[in-house]
Amino acid sequence: MIKADEDALICDLAQTYQIFNYRSYPASFIATLAAGLPNDSRIKFKPMGQEHSLSDSLLALSVDYLSLIWWSKTEDGQNNRNRPQSVFELITKGPKEKEVIGFNSGEEFTEFWNKYVEGG
Repeated sequence: MIKADEDALICDLAQTYQIFNYRSYPASFIATLAAGLPNDSRIKFKPMGQEHSLSDSLLALSVDYLSLIWWSKTEDGQNNRNRPQSVFELITKGPKEKEVIGFNSGEEFTEFWNKYVEGG
């Protein structure tokens, strides 16, 4: 577990057992404590590639569904506008990245803008 993420193990040991210097204890004792850490501890997420616990995911999905129910009762929901952003997607995938376009000159921008306005 130390090779996987020593910082996560230190945080978990401090949070769960109030052990702030694990090196002052025998390795077998720390291994026993590490094996007994709860499933939602930082170090147990690492091998599974998870960043959030099942309960966090379920809570986020609950918020999403409640938001959709509330939104569906609004005028925007009736017209399928301004749909609420998913909390679950934010914690699992992060915020959506917007496409950024750069230009080297004003002429390039004007050319792009004219094509954009014309629908091209």
